[in-house]
This record gives sequence, structure tokens and C-alpha cells, in this order.
Amino acid sequence: MYNLFITLYNIGVWVATFFSKKVKTMWEGEHDTWRILDEKVEHDAQYIWVHAASLGEFEQGRPLMERIRRDHPQYKILLTFFSPSGYEVRKDYKGADIVCYLPIDTISNARRFLRTVRPVMAFFIKYEFWSNYLHILKHRQVPLYSVSSIFRPGQVFFKWYGRGYGQVLDCFTHFFVQNEESKQLLHGIGIDRVSITGDTRFDRVLQIKDAGKHLPVVEAFVGNNPQQKVFVAGSSWQPDEEIFIKYFNEHPEWKLIIAPHVIGENHLAQIEQLLKGRSVRYTKATEESVRDANCLIIECFGLLSSIYHYATVTYVGGGFGVGIHNVLEAAVWDKPVLFGPNNQHFQEAQGLKAAGGGFEIHDDAEFAKLIGRFSSDSDFLKSSSHAAGAYVKSLGGATDAIIKEIEKKL
Repeated sequence: MYNLFITLYNIGVWVATFFSKKVKTMWEGEHDTWRILDEKVEHDAQYIWVHAASLGEFEQGRPLMERIRRDHPQYKILLTFFSPSGYEVRKDYKGADIVCYLPIDTISNARRFLRTVRPVMAFFIKYEFWSNYLHILKHRQVPLYSVSSIFRPGQVFFKWYGRGYGQVLDCFTHFFVQNEESKQLLHGIGIDRVSITGDTRFDRVLQIKDAGKHLPVVEAFVGNNPQQKVFVAGSSWQPDEEIFIKYFNEHPEWKLIIAPHVIGENHLAQIEQLLKGRSVRYTKATEESVRDANCLIIECFGLLSSIYHYATVTYVGGGFGVGIHNVLEAAVWDKPVLFGPNNQHFQEAQGLKAAGGGFEIHDDAEFAKLIGRFSSDSDFLKSSSHAAGAYVKSLGGATDAIIKEIEKKL
């Protein structure tokens, strides 16, 4: 049944290439994998394979790859992606020796891929469970680990009709899960090779903080007044922007920095139309031109994690749509984090709320009330800021725990 599904899925993807540029990019990239492997695989080398679905999973796997490269340089690292949003951004990542797409999970592809690479160890990050690859890895007796995985009762593995597919879980040598619930769910189906190590993203954002960038234009925009309050909105979508821009149009005493999730011209123009005060786009800004602006719009990638440092209060978008983006990049700087209501399946958001460093808002009235309190109550601002940073710092160390376990096999 699984292989029939994969065949139908593959046909569906091929059809979609005629209508979607993203799908076509993925299709062509998967087929190009064989050329990349033929050119780059060194047959006398030992490869550790790390698979990440997309960019978020890459960030979870990155601390692990960099630790292996540092402590065990005798191994080479193969990094694979499923999604173009991961591969196209990180195809030149220097922490891996080979970066490519993972070909679709047919039996023939899995056999060919593993026969070519012959990995000595494999890591699948968070949610990836490709049956043919996993079963062949098990057959080859390759140590296989699930990293930063998280399980919920509604997943197919824990339903009576999913027991057949659930056999993929038996292929793993060990699970490094994020929480107790995941451990207990696996225990309930007879899997006890489990350690609660937390989420490696906490280690990653702590690394990012340590490597934070100095941004003169942002510093000029913020100014030297220690009393100046700055609101940084990261990965925002239009429903987010309609809420917070409305407030700051009426409170010009705040400085506003917006780093939208989509930086196409149409979306940037929508933001500028909503704003009443003077705004400047980052790529066109100078230190002089931003000093009297009310809003700085970040229309490029790679800066947001450092920009959060300049905030008084932060906002992470997506909570009025498919789900919130990365709240940890903001919280690690000791900044309170606001987000929309679609955050229930994001454990880090739940943890931040429980710690007192994260705040869920549902509409512009709740937003205005909360920002008003941050403005007027310095003790509340201070305690919320401390709670956010302390939460992130308290959950670092997942990479150390994983390395300690896998070194038994290295």
C-alpha cells in the first residue's frame, strides 16, 4: 500500500511540475541528485547522512553536524533535503561535504542511493519517516537516529489502521525526543530506545546569538536614547501587520522594525500603504536616512536573528495563518515574544507562555492592551524579558546529550 501511494504521489508531483515553479524545481533537483552523487561521493570515505525536510529541520540538525565535523573530522557529511525551501537556501552550506535533494522514496531509488553513499550512520530530523530508505538502512545494519522528534496521539503510528506503516519506527536505533509525551507514546507501542533530550534548535539559537551581527543602519534607526522603545516584527504576514501597524500608527513614540515573511514587491507596497509615518527599506537606507524614520522595513534575508537584539518587544508572525514561525530567535535575546493564536502545536510557544515570556493575542484590542502594559509597567517588561531568555537557556544541551549517545557507535 505504501509503495502504491509513493507511485501515485510521484505521478502527482510530475503533473504539478507543469503548474508550479516550486514543484518543478524540486522534481529537477531530485533527478539531479544522481549526477551530484556520482561526481562528489568518495568511495573510500565514511559518510554520516543527515536528512532534513526543509529549512527549519536543517537548523535543528545543524548543531549536530557541526559538532560531528569538529569532534570527528574523519567522517564526511552528506546533507539531504526534501523541500526546495531548504535546499535552495542551504545548497552551499559549508558544514556538509555533499548537499542534495533526497530522491523520492521508491525501492529502486532507496537502493541506488544507499548503494552509492554507503553511510555508516544516519540522522533523520524531527518528522521524516521514509519507509523504503529506513528499512534498507536497518537491513544494512546502519545506526539510525531520529533527532528532535516529537509525537502526538493523533499521528498515524498510534492508530489501529496505522500499525503497518508504524513498523518504520522499528528501524531506528534510538529516538531523541523533545518531551515526555513522545516517550510515553513510543513506549505504548513497544519502543523503549528513547531519550528525552529536548530540541536542538535551542542550541542553534544560542549559537546564533553568540554570532550576532553588528548592524550600523539598525543602530542609527534605533538611536542612542535608552528610553526609546522598539518593536520588532519578524516573519510577519498581512493579518499580523494589519494588527500591529494600526497600533503603531497611533503611537509614534515607538520605533517599528518589520521583517516580513514574504518580501515581494506587492507585499512591501501593502505594508507601506498601511503605514502613516515615514518608512525606509533597509537595502536603500543609510545611517543618515533612517534617523528620523518611524519604520524600518527589512526586505532581505539573514538579518532578523540579529535584529531582535535591538527590540524592546518582539512579534513573530504566522499565528493568524498556517502557524507561527521561529519564536526562539527572538526569545534568546531576553525579549518578550507576541504571536497569534495558531501556536498550539508549537511546543516552544507553549513553553514560553508558561514561563511568562510569550504572549498570545487574538485581535488588535488585545494587542493594544498588552503593548500598553509593556509601555507603562517597567517591572512587567523586565520580568517578561528575563523569563523569555531564561526559558531558552534552560533548554540548551540537546546536542551534547545526543553526541554522548552516538559516540558509542562512532
